[in-house]
Amino acid sequence: MTAKVKAAIVASTSGTPVVITSGFASQSIVNVLRGEKIGTLFHKDASLWEPSKDVTAREMAVAARECSRCLQNLSSDGRKKILLDVADALEANEDLIRIENEADVATAQDAGYEKSLVSRLTMRPGKIASLAKSIRTLANMEDPINQILKRTEVAENLVLEKTSCPLGVLLIVFESRPDALVQIASLAIRSGNGLLLKGGKEAMRSNTILHKVITGAIPDNVGEKLIGLVTSRDEIADLLKLDDVIDLVIPRGSNKLVSQIKASTKIPVLGHADGVCHVYIDKSADMNMAKRIVMDAKIDYPAACNAMETLLVHKDLMKSPGLDDILLALKTEGI
Repeated sequence: MTAKVKAAIVASTSGTPVVITSGFASQSIVNVLRGEKIGTLFHKDASLWEPSKDVTAREMAVAARECSRCLQNLSSDGRKKILLDVADALEANEDLIRIENEADVATAQDAGYEKSLVSRLTMRPGKIASLAKSIRTLANMEDPINQILKRTEVAENLVLEKTSCPLGVLLIVFESRPDALVQIASLAIRSGNGLLLKGGKEAMRSNTILHKVITGAIPDNVGEKLIGLVTSRDEIADLLKLDDVIDLVIPRGSNKLVSQIKASTKIPVLGHADGVCHVYIDKSADMNMAKRIVMDAKIDYPAACNAMETLLVHKDLMKSPGLDDILLALKTEGI
């Protein structure tokens, strides 16, 4: 598939549009020539095309709120079924998702993006199956809505209860990782929230197909506008002004991104500071266990935002065989 995508990019860059579609459907070529919207189109001017702006930022947010209220009216089993349908839809459309993701990756590589960003952008074989499995696990977890968190007897026969409930409409800004879109959307559905998503421009094609697949699995009695996909920076600026419609902004990315959003909106922001991904080995630690933890924390997925950044060790271990073994193992892996 990677070879096909690269060949399509070369051809389209030279001025020949290319459509990659399923070879199993006998009428694919005929349908493409008829102008039907199937497969993936590669065109040299695709980066210049502007998404439709028929829907304003406010309309998108209001639609998400209305759909979220329909979602909240469903039972726990109703929301669970939506998630199970989403998992099935992702697996059924894996080939299309892979095509779009590989196109994003090829474009990022040609543009000279850092290897760590390309790594986060890439949806490797097995990723869709892993995401579907995680969604099914989430679907079968305890319902997060209407859980009694605290009960206080204020007076005789008067009890005050604190219960969990949906927040309303969430605006989540994230970078690079298209699999984050799937995770965020699944959590929003399970918790009964409307959602507006803005991913990194380098993952535009991946995010678009994932959004299409997920919203396609949402039933009509809730509405596919439950989850809106924001496609431009201008829309973000408009959305950050909608403190009467959007209930919470969650930026996932650099400290700079979080700070910029906090300074640009009156909407509550759930942000974070710089990551502190440290591992500490005490002098009393089991060094074999410490080695397994350190290697897993760094080697399993070095590009992840929660990968180990700093290894701290007790001073008494500085010249110990156990520490030397860990350092050698890290060097062997190119760390």
